[in-house]
Amino acid sequence: MSERDLIGYGATPPEIVWPNGSRVAVSVVVNFEEGAECQVGDGDRTSERVGEIVSVVPDGLRDQGQEQLFAYGSRVGLWRFLSALEKTETPATFYMCGRAVARSPDLARAIVDAGHEAACHGWLWQPHASYTCPEEERGDLHRATEAIEAATGQRPSGFFCRGSESPWTRSMLAEAGYLYTSNAFDDDLPYHDPSGLTVVPYNLDTNDMKFFHPNGFVRAAEMVDYVTDAVEQLLREAEGGRSATLSIGFHLRICGRPARFPAVTGILEYLASLDGQIWRAQRHQIARHFAASSRAAQHQTQQGAVT
Repeated sequence: MSERDLIGYGATPPEIVWPNGSRVAVSVVVNFEEGAECQVGDGDRTSERVGEIVSVVPDGLRDQGQEQLFAYGSRVGLWRFLSALEKTETPATFYMCGRAVARSPDLARAIVDAGHEAACHGWLWQPHASYTCPEEERGDLHRATEAIEAATGQRPSGFFCRGSESPWTRSMLAEAGYLYTSNAFDDDLPYHDPSGLTVVPYNLDTNDMKFFHPNGFVRAAEMVDYVTDAVEQLLREAEGGRSATLSIGFHLRICGRPARFPAVTGILEYLASLDGQIWRAQRHQIARHFAASSRAAQHQTQQGAVT
């Protein structure tokens, strides 16, 4: 039986006050994956099937339709996102796949030049749990890290892969100098990993991938309402002294489409209206502040024990 922590902080989560005095930190995440999804046309064994429709192209054949659905995100969606983020003065974290960056370095540079964080999303848009060889995973992680740094001038300090990490991912990230990982869906607050990494949890429910799931969102307003409900619940809990984080995930090819983009503008404008009640932050900022707060709390405990 695998070792699993089903307890976490329990009834006594740490009291984290974010830099602006609020207790709720919200991070906007935009996924930059276009060109890194598996495609037979790119030499991959199979083509990605998750998209606007279920692909009917037989396995082993090039799926140009699916390629084009992804390309819409980088050709059109990206510019909608950058404009909306600028208008609302929203600091975002972009999860960047290495192969996507290597193919479109100018786009990756534009993202960072606009003031956003470049985090590593793996070399390909695939689960790291699928790696059976540690050396292969280490090589792809290195390739992705180097591609992002070469294109943006920013060495990524955070990581998140599709699906699940492998048994070795976190130790490799720590060895490579990463600060945090976000492959965690089990808490509202960051926590420490034995590897030395800070774990900054990610939310899959407040994520536009639910437009691609039958039990998810259909209209843009549904995602706006859902996110609003989440933030308002956390703010109610904050009044009682409970701290939390929340991530809101977008994809260039999903919410970059005209019918869904009102979800982006609606959410960003709503978050901007809560200035002072929430801390809009990039994920590396959340990780650093949590680590510093934890060190300070530990120091106070030690000082109290001495006195």
